Amino acid sequence: MLLRIALAAGFLSAVSSRLGFLGEQSSGWENFLAYAGKVNSIAPKSIILSIAITSTVLETLFALMLLIGYKTRLASIGAASLTLIFAIAMTYSFGIKDPLDYSVFAFSTAAFLLATMPQYRWSIDEIILKKTNSK
Repeated sequence: MLLRIALAAGFLSAVSSRLGFLGEQSSGWENFLAYAGKVNSIAPKSIILSIAITSTVLETLFALMLLIGYKTRLASIGAASLTLIFAIAMTYSFGIKDPLDYSVFAFSTAAFLLATMPQYRWSIDEIILKKTNSK
């Protein structure tokens, strides 16, 4: 449960910052777009907005799914894959130091580890499993 909460908090913090929900501590959408362009330096500039929107939607979705423990394995694999892609893009664009300093590989690995758990305690998945097994 703690791993689910930690991963969800990481995503929610990033999304809240780029959407301006953290007040003066927010990075803001424009700064996020500029950063997304730098991270995805290999991508054409014309798709950076799509990448930014897609990543924001996916991060929000994965965070909420992890937080409540719904389809946890799927959310974990999605979160791990998204952050691994981000780590690879960061490595390509900035070198290995930045993704290591920001623990992006560790975040991705933690999400992959969560996907291997045999059960998810204190989750909607657990409630659904109990109802299914009691029938």
